[in-house]
Amino acid sequence: MAENLTPVKAIRAYCLYCMCDQANEVRLCPSSECPLYPFRLGKNPNRKPQYTEEQKEKYRIGLLKAREKRQAVSD
Repeated sequence: MAENLTPVKAIRAYCLYCMCDQANEVRLCPSSECPLYPFRLGKNPNRKPQYTEEQKEKYRIGLLKAREKRQAVSD
């Protein structure tokens, strides 16, 4: 690969290579001891997502509805 890859994308490419280019096998990888394991899906697990204010409000309303529904079921 001559293209410039981010470190996470390079890890993903290596994991695909390791699993014979089978994305499902990368997802099911049994090598949890591998230091690259948390990054195998092409995402950095240490990076927090950044949401817009609209997304935050949408998620907040969704959580409130879910909590109300759960309370109604438990009562």
